[in-house]
Amino acid sequence: MLKGFKDFIMRGNVIELAIAVVIGSAFTAIVTAFTDNLINPIIASLGSAEVKGLGFQIRSGNEATFVDFGAVITAAINFLIIALVVYFIFVVPMNKLNELQKRRAGVPEDAPAPTTDELLTEIRDLLAQNQGGVNGTTGIDKPQL
Repeated sequence: MLKGFKDFIMRGNVIELAIAVVIGSAFTAIVTAFTDNLINPIIASLGSAEVKGLGFQIRSGNEATFVDFGAVITAAINFLIIALVVYFIFVVPMNKLNELQKRRAGVPEDAPAPTTDELLTEIRDLLAQNQGGVNGTTGIDKPQL
């Protein structure tokens, strides 16, 4: 039981996932600092002098009723930056690595998939060959009605 767990933990995917989580957390802190200190002030400057940011107050005098569009825009920018970096830092290199490994293994690159007709013809021929059929018949007797 412990050997199976050790094999699972030592598998490359789990270790890579753990590294990705740590790097992702650190990178999220960087992006959050960037958006909080650079993007938020720019968005907040779009609001009027009596409003503390890009948004509006539902009930005057109640801070909890402030609808802050700036925070939503900042979160969207945050997401886009993180997604962009993850794509170019992790996804693109992994795709290139997988492509390289397939080439080394001799797997043909994107061979066209057979059509349905080609597959059905192949199945028919194999059935006829295995059943000892003659002239395209399967050799299976039809029930009498």
